Amino acid sequence: MTILGLLIPVSLLLGAIGLAAFLWSLRSNQYDDLEGDAARILFDEADKPRD
Repeated sequence: MTILGLLIPVSLLLGAIGLAAFLWSLRSNQYDDLEGDAARILFDEADKPRD
C-alpha cells in the first residue's frame, strides 16, 4: 500500500509532463502543415541542383 504513495505522484507528474509537451507542440505550430508533409515525401531532394 505504501508503494501507491510513490506511484500516484510519479504517474501524475509524468502525465503533466506529457500534457505540457503536447501543449508546447500545439503552440509551436507542429500540426499546421499536414498536407505539405504528405506531399513532400513524393519529391526527391537529390534531383535539385546544388547552389
